[in-house]
Amino acid sequence: MKKLLNTLYVTSPDTYLALDGENVVVRKEEQEMLRLPLHNLEGIVAFGYTGASPALMGACARSDINLCFMTARGRFLARVEGEVRGNVLLRKTQYRVSDREDASLEIAKNMMVGKLFNARWVIERATRDHGIRLDVGKLKAASRQLQQSLEQVPLCQSLEELRGIEGEGAMRYFSVFDDLILQQKEDFIFSGRNRRPPLDKVNALLSFVYTLLSNDTASALETVGLDPYVGFLHRDRPGRVSLALDVMEELRPVMSDRFVLSLINKREVNHKGFTVQENGAVIMDDATRKTVLNAWQTRKQDTITHPFLEEKIKWGLLPYVQSMLLARYLRGDLDGYPPFLWK
Repeated sequence: MKKLLNTLYVTSPDTYLALDGENVVVRKEEQEMLRLPLHNLEGIVAFGYTGASPALMGACARSDINLCFMTARGRFLARVEGEVRGNVLLRKTQYRVSDREDASLEIAKNMMVGKLFNARWVIERATRDHGIRLDVGKLKAASRQLQQSLEQVPLCQSLEELRGIEGEGAMRYFSVFDDLILQQKEDFIFSGRNRRPPLDKVNALLSFVYTLLSNDTASALETVGLDPYVGFLHRDRPGRVSLALDVMEELRPVMSDRFVLSLINKREVNHKGFTVQENGAVIMDDATRKTVLNAWQTRKQDTITHPFLEEKIKWGLLPYVQSMLLARYLRGDLDGYPPFLWK
């Protein structure tokens, strides 16, 4: 099991990342702003157009430290990768399975069960914890609809049919997402999922956190020897980490959506941290982005009991555990891929 270390998020503009011995050094205008030992890090994520020395890139690649570059708005730009050390037999199996729709469908079904199950329990948990403040009848109706979608998944005959069920389930889930916002209702209004660009504050938060989860999941898949770019539900597309998007489907409701709701409901973010551009895009300012990143790191340290392993793990290790279970299934060690089912 990979030890959960820290991810260094570099959000300051006009900084440069360099290597000094076994340390990463963050410099700004030739002044040293921060110095950290590389062995304490599992990843480095730089926002904006921060530069990095070739020596640092090489050291990160050799040490399996995920070095990722994002735009200032949190959109993925590039990831530094070193020599592929994954099990060649495992990757060849992954490619063969991906090329067969029937085999891909079996894995994708389990992932979709995880997504719909977890989305339903986000709603159920809200009705249990905040029933007095919510329209319980409306939320229970959405929960029943998600249960119906769950029951349709095993009957799917194609990936296209499965995507239809996923889309319908997502629509039902997000139709009540605004009801789960209990604080700052006048400032954080959710009327539906939109992206590229996000057109409201809630979608801006969701898109940003989904990017963080995608990055963590892609790194986890590489760690266990799988190719994050070759998926089963999400098909091949140049530059898209399709398998990472597959695995994170079941994790979105419990890791990302609940986290965003917590940020709003606990007033860790507020409307002052967002700006609207001429094209309608809503973006976070630097201070809000740092708040979200710090809270995300803290959230990853919280513990849960994994329902399949029946062991306590930290939330931050969940992408690694699911990646490991997927690898075990592809190797033939498990009869099926066990999705993460949260309650």
